[in-house]
Amino acid sequence: MSQSNHEQPPILDVRGMTKHFPVGVLFNKRQVHAVEDASFTVQCGQVVALVGESGSGKTTTIRMIARLIPVTQGEIFFEGANILKTEPRWASMDYRSKVQLIFQDPFASLNSVHTIEHHLARPLIIHKKASGRQEIHERVCDLLETVELKPAAEIANRYPHQLSGGQRQRVAIARALAVDPQLILADEPISMLDVSIRMGVLNLIDKLKEERGISYVYITHDLASARYIGDKIMVMYAGHMVEGGDGEALMKEAAHPYTQLLLSAVPNPHAGLRTDNGIGARGEVPSLINPPPGCPFSARCLKVMKPCRQVMPGQTVVQAGHWVRCHLFGPGGNS
Repeated sequence: MSQSNHEQPPILDVRGMTKHFPVGVLFNKRQVHAVEDASFTVQCGQVVALVGESGSGKTTTIRMIARLIPVTQGEIFFEGANILKTEPRWASMDYRSKVQLIFQDPFASLNSVHTIEHHLARPLIIHKKASGRQEIHERVCDLLETVELKPAAEIANRYPHQLSGGQRQRVAIARALAVDPQLILADEPISMLDVSIRMGVLNLIDKLKEERGISYVYITHDLASARYIGDKIMVMYAGHMVEGGDGEALMKEAAHPYTQLLLSAVPNPHAGLRTDNGIGARGEVPSLINPPPGCPFSARCLKVMKPCRQVMPGQTVVQAGHWVRCHLFGPGGNS
């Protein structure tokens, strides 16, 4: 990414975003602490990868940005405006066209009784991007060719069940592109695809970023794809963002023990069957209904110290563009 992009205001600026889901009956005040104090920025033409295991709060984060669920606390700025104040609960048509969401399961996100052309024509009509049967058909074909589905006219007449998983996900990407978005929220777009075709979808995302300047928030639990596609990587654990920074720098010099644990699980072809690199963890993920004080990873961390169980660490800059929330690097740490 060019340096000029970093000098420009971010297209998305999330500040202290928090989400608590109520649990139980009306007078039960227990809550699931799904996301706590999430803050990050996305520059124009940048891919920010949110990484973490299932239940870490990644999907909840982008659903709040997409305005599909309300925010408990915090602010979300898009193009400099606080959308929690300027946009209604379900967001305006203008915001919907600028911010699009790609779901994890391409088959579930497509209606099996309608053709591919119907799925792509609908956003064009709703957002008034095309009118008239001929113009709409031409735009549909252009979208299919953009995501490398050919022959476009033939694909347009097919139904979702007549396409492969990779083809369906490309249709989902084409549907998002139909309204000329500036930001795409991609919720694990390759996790349900065969390994052999994942690279093609990642390359398509990268191509659209370069050619159209589209920004992405890319969710994954696969650190390999995050490293490949992400300009910046944010690591989430139990609703908290525990580390973040430039993709290459973070992968080479992971600071948080949880990030190191995730990296140790990535297969290393030069290490035979051994992938843990001597890094381990104990215990289980803490309760999100009654979260313990301190760092959420403290119960599993092999490097735990007394402050870890008492106080949630603040952000510490490890190096330029790379921060971590860990007592090993803050006051009382030894790193």
